[in-house]
Amino acid sequence: MKHERENMTDVIVGYCRMELYLAGVTSLKEKRSILKSMLARMRQRFNVSAAEVGKNDMHQAAVIAFATVSNSMRHVQETLDTVEHWIEETCHDVMVSAHEIEIL
Repeated sequence: MKHERENMTDVIVGYCRMELYLAGVTSLKEKRSILKSMLARMRQRFNVSAAEVGKNDMHQAAVIAFATVSNSMRHVQETLDTVEHWIEETCHDVMVSAHEIEIL
């Protein structure tokens, strides 16, 4: 049975890259504990893919990224905005120093 390829224009991918500052963190172990917990909660609560993607060996800095996929541009934008707001409001151990959103 031959499968017809779906129209790829129905696939919308959005991601956000955030640079974080972790004040008061004195070890990589402490940093990784904070990030591991935060990323796990993001994945569970918002159904996004999320990972630490940079500044891995710095105690008080991190770069994370999270992504979502949908067939709706509005849903992708709302999800990214919601996660970003959640980080800023509930993750008191981190401060967002920069971020960028891209929707493909």
